[in-house]
Amino acid sequence: MSFFKRLFTSEKKISEEAKETLDKGLEKSKTSFFSKLTKAVAGKSKVDDEVLDNLEEILVSSDVGVETTLKIITRIEKRVAEDKYLGTDELNQILRDEISGLLSEVDAGEATEFVIPINLKPYVLMIVGVNGVGKTTTIGKLAYQFKKKGYKVVLGAADTFRAAAIDQLQVWADRVGVPLVKQQMGSDPASVAFDTLQSAVAQNADVVIIDTAGRLHNKTNLMAELTKVKRVMQKVVENTPNDVLLVLDGSTGQNAFEQAKQFTAATEVTCLAVTKLDGTAKGGVVIGISDQFQIPVKYIGVGEGLEDLQVFNKYEFVDSFFK
Repeated sequence: MSFFKRLFTSEKKISEEAKETLDKGLEKSKTSFFSKLTKAVAGKSKVDDEVLDNLEEILVSSDVGVETTLKIITRIEKRVAEDKYLGTDELNQILRDEISGLLSEVDAGEATEFVIPINLKPYVLMIVGVNGVGKTTTIGKLAYQFKKKGYKVVLGAADTFRAAAIDQLQVWADRVGVPLVKQQMGSDPASVAFDTLQSAVAQNADVVIIDTAGRLHNKTNLMAELTKVKRVMQKVVENTPNDVLLVLDGSTGQNAFEQAKQFTAATEVTCLAVTKLDGTAKGGVVIGISDQFQIPVKYIGVGEGLEDLQVFNKYEFVDSFFK
């Protein structure tokens, strides 16, 4: 069971500023989706088979994913069967309802605040994901937000495959003002993780964020490496990491699905972060990934600012998408 279930308060609303950022971040996705939807229902007064066929094509092309799209269409078909004269002007609300219902089936949380349990110290979060998805930026923003809440944070640069990964994480550590434990490029990632936890315990830190290699070599090697990192960390602090966060680039659409398949097969991913949603029309990928992998999306990236990595609130997300 994910510790994230205890990491957040259950407030349904987010701040007005955060909501404005979310609205703006999803603008491209919303505009693209509704321009297609408008064309699909042009000249139609009720939801019929043709409208549903067109809607299916729109959802798939919006990167919701085939399986999730079929679930949504099936739900709407049931509504149509119950009300033979369902109008196309009601389609927007129906979609909002059914997608909200689908997301509610995943423990996606409603929270808007970071809260570390008192009896969990340090809380250890291991980050996985390929290079270029915004992994390092996500770590930096998480560190900033945890620190802003008053938590003592330590970072670990266990992505030792690329010197640039270590350097980039150092830039973020300096920017946020948190310590970074690192070794030379090519060092054993598990050794870095071990040192990081030892340092965190010595400093009485509240939060530890461990970066890992951002490459998809074959699944067996990836699994072995991540398993070793986890095993070595547990020598310092039992039952760690408390969560494994997979970072995915929302702008890559279906490629994000493939990455999720690879990483969930290689290690136990407990939560997801979907980044770069502000620069793409592929926001529907959040819906599909959340549904298909039954792993909660905990963060979404909707801008470049430090505050623009938001805790995923499914109600506000759907509201912004269909606003």
